[in-house]
Amino acid sequence: MLVEPAPNTITRPYRGLSVQHVDIPLTSRDIEAYLLGREVYRRTEYLVLRRGDAAALVQVAKENSVDLFAPVTEVLVLAEPGELVWVDSPDTDAGNATALAHAVTPYLTPSARAYVVRGRYEHVNFIWTPTPLQVRVTEVVPPDPPKLLAMAQQAVAFDEDLPPIDLVADTVDIGELANDNPASCYLLPCRGSGAQLPKPVEFLDTRPKDRRDWLLIGCERSVQFHRRFYGDEPSRVDICPRRRADVDQGRPTLTKCCLLERGVDYDRNTAVVPWGANLDEVREALRWLSGLPPVGATP
Repeated sequence: MLVEPAPNTITRPYRGLSVQHVDIPLTSRDIEAYLLGREVYRRTEYLVLRRGDAAALVQVAKENSVDLFAPVTEVLVLAEPGELVWVDSPDTDAGNATALAHAVTPYLTPSARAYVVRGRYEHVNFIWTPTPLQVRVTEVVPPDPPKLLAMAQQAVAFDEDLPPIDLVADTVDIGELANDNPASCYLLPCRGSGAQLPKPVEFLDTRPKDRRDWLLIGCERSVQFHRRFYGDEPSRVDICPRRRADVDQGRPTLTKCCLLERGVDYDRNTAVVPWGANLDEVREALRWLSGLPPVGATP
């Protein structure tokens, strides 16, 4: 028996959606009469029926068949024309839930639950009641935008199993920390950030020859390096994004930690990747936050 789809449902893969132009009135009664017993492609799960500028979204069940086409045995009209919004978005990847959700956001209306997008290469898909999962990405800046956010955006763009995700940057700003903690000299973990501070700056990764009276803006690993290089622990302002994320466990969070060498750590609503994370690790973290199994896991 066909049931209404869950929020964020899209056709996976989008070949499961068929767009057909018809001459019938797009009412539930007329659509059911038109489709019952009619042959459709065996992979078709949903149809968008178009009549002029109007469109309706329909879910179908079919007879089991090894043939290319099978007769429709059940019809569920999900949205008549007044309950559906058609969106032309030529740059949108129609196979990606996040891309679909972003494309329809300007067109959201209380009267519609079905949003059909004609996207890149003229491919068409729908998203039902789009409700993106908000994931906080806690990361150090500069560089800005932060690297972990950029990697998360990459992972969301190519993993077509993910639900629509709204990535929200939550930044630990080195410049703001320096302004809030005045010092005659600062020590940063490395040159890679490109931070511009109001006082002289040394970089721990260059192992400065002379131990100065600096303020370390760094994490626990930086303290370990400093102890190894100079035999003591400096005054410090902690920048660890993982510790910042630990303070607020109320929403799904992606962050990083330099004490993690490889893989992903999971703790309540937080997924932690290494400081030098690769794209696979970021992808697995997002899948876990979304309630999906690891890539390649047996269903």
